[in-house]
Amino acid sequence: MEAFQSVLGEAVKRLHYPETVYEILKEPMRVLEVNIPVKMDDGTTKIFKGYRAQHNDAMGPTKGGIRFHPDVTADEVSALSGWMSLKCGITDLPYGGGKGGIICDPRTMSMRELERLSRAYVRAVSQIVGPSKDIPAPDMYTNAQVMAWMLDEYDHIREFDSPGFITGKPLALGGSKGRETATSRGLFYILQFIAEKKQMKLEEMRVIVQGFGNVGSYLARYLYEAGAKVVGIADVMGGVYDENGLDVPYLMEKRDSFGAVTHLFENTITNQELLEKECDVLIPAALGGQITEENAPRLNCNIVVEAANGPTTTAGGKVLKERGITVVPDVLANSGGVIVSYFEWVQNNQGYYWEEDLVDERLKTKMAASFQKVYQMAESYKTDMRTAAYMVAVRRLAEACRLRGWID
Repeated sequence: MEAFQSVLGEAVKRLHYPETVYEILKEPMRVLEVNIPVKMDDGTTKIFKGYRAQHNDAMGPTKGGIRFHPDVTADEVSALSGWMSLKCGITDLPYGGGKGGIICDPRTMSMRELERLSRAYVRAVSQIVGPSKDIPAPDMYTNAQVMAWMLDEYDHIREFDSPGFITGKPLALGGSKGRETATSRGLFYILQFIAEKKQMKLEEMRVIVQGFGNVGSYLARYLYEAGAKVVGIADVMGGVYDENGLDVPYLMEKRDSFGAVTHLFENTITNQELLEKECDVLIPAALGGQITEENAPRLNCNIVVEAANGPTTTAGGKVLKERGITVVPDVLANSGGVIVSYFEWVQNNQGYYWEEDLVDERLKTKMAASFQKVYQMAESYKTDMRTAAYMVAVRRLAEACRLRGWID
């Protein structure tokens, strides 16, 4: 929460808003903690701890992913819900931010265990979620199949079909075309926009993508297809770097369901070593807290585009700012996922489904408008893009809170 609250406070101050605005936005309105008993395949029962945070619902129902990861904490989920509120404010979506998580390691669990855990989580949080309350979506180590199990469980509880309860679903259950690749596609558009502003050519860029899960791998593929040179990638086991460029289609073909591929190579390096390799654009697309005060002075790039949530610490961000490295913040850069989740929710509510080219066209329009607002705010206030992005979002959130009578 510290990283979120630090920039939030600066944005409120730069906008000359009263302290009340900061106080109402600095923490989630509610955080639910649940203990989830799950019958394991060996016959034992294991208790998993889960969370659901709802940051602010002034702009509409809350919205945000559910992650399965061993390091999930209440503090992390709370911060992520706040960042989701900011994303929705920046992109003009009628949502506030939500986030959920379960402390578990899905890599060690069977499909049957994951299904039982997914269904049990929905039962545990069912009173505070729903298509007009709080709409979940996939996140780290969750996918369309997990969303399908959760949807089915919710339908059994409510006793009617509610496709708008959850997004990121399979197409057969009301999912949207383009949703699986939405975050990556949005990041690709952001790279096009920033390249234009910096008078660079995308096809001449040397890019490192740290993280090769759903987001990182698809983004690497889009960059490769556009002619950019992907010189480095990493997964949980390590990194691979080649100044001449990597064969991204081969890597995608060989990666496993968790995005691991570097174990197939002999000359690997650590994730931290990869971050410090020479490139034009560094894209942290893995976990939070990767760029720190310690390694920020050694980064060898001109631009950082944050694909992961919170990959740069507050202290690390200050170093990058002092060094003149442009940082496109997560709340703008990776907002493609929530934008197409919104499109999916709209399609569910209408009962009318769009073709993928229409989804991509509308995604690019939203990303372009959002990027332009943030870039102009940064220029007008002579500040960095992270602070500018928070300012754009806080302005919309504060107005919604004021109209509801929550603040003066």
